[in-house]
Amino acid sequence: MDFLKIPGLNCESAQHGTIQRYFVYVRRQYTEVNVRRIRIVVAYDGTNYCGWQIQPNGITIEEILNRQISKVTGEDIRIIGASRTDSGVHALGNVAVFDTESRIPGDRFAYALNQKMPEDIVIVKSEEVPLDWHPRYQDEIFKTYEYHIYNAKVRNPLKSRYSTFVSFDLDVEKMREGAKYILGEHDFASFCNVRTNTKDTVRTVHEIEIVENPEREIIIRVTGNGFLYNMVRIIAGTLIRVGRGFYEPEKIRDILEAKEHTSEGITAPPNGLVLVSIDYPEEKCDFE
Repeated sequence: MDFLKIPGLNCESAQHGTIQRYFVYVRRQYTEVNVRRIRIVVAYDGTNYCGWQIQPNGITIEEILNRQISKVTGEDIRIIGASRTDSGVHALGNVAVFDTESRIPGDRFAYALNQKMPEDIVIVKSEEVPLDWHPRYQDEIFKTYEYHIYNAKVRNPLKSRYSTFVSFDLDVEKMREGAKYILGEHDFASFCNVRTNTKDTVRTVHEIEIVENPEREIIIRVTGNGFLYNMVRIIAGTLIRVGRGFYEPEKIRDILEAKEHTSEGITAPPNGLVLVSIDYPEEKCDFE
């Protein structure tokens, strides 16, 4: 392009950076205008996957999504996920975004992608969001997890993929007493895996409840602004020890106050954990 033919642009102005600003403008007009950011809500059975994040030693949810979205769009797609669930952990409402120049309407991506997905991964919803919207960096994020325990004398093979089997009777009332200490803002250093790279271990738990259903399931449901590596599984494992009588409910408070991961915080198996939802209160009205 001959910059001398661009209205208002000459050699002198080019020397002062006008031409650089012009090409930034052109790039935005002719490239970014065609790029859209699509947000998807993803549900999956994590049994056969090595977690969300791409790993060298096994297939992951992120790998499948990248591959199948790339096939649908004809582009090299790399998604950005909101929560990197561990191997064997399930989800009903994980969130991810990807950028595309495809002309498929935002709300139709769910249908198009589900034609390509394996049976254990489903795109629940898709929609277009602003280009600068990021699933992990928002002013407010509410993540909700459930941990499912099958509490019976005999194992139920139909429950084993989605709940942890405990044959000993659990005192649910004592578990509820212990769970009260989890509520609020705390340093959860005692409730994270020693391999975590996070220096800031302060998190806020907005709600935690423990319910029983007629199918002999005990469900620990917890909502917070974020969770450390293995945090929910350690909360669940420690509450199970309270329910079995190994710990008094006040032991939860003592472990919290120690602010140090020890063997007293037990990590429950991954199969009982489900990421139920990730909510963004400020964007709710804009995107629904």
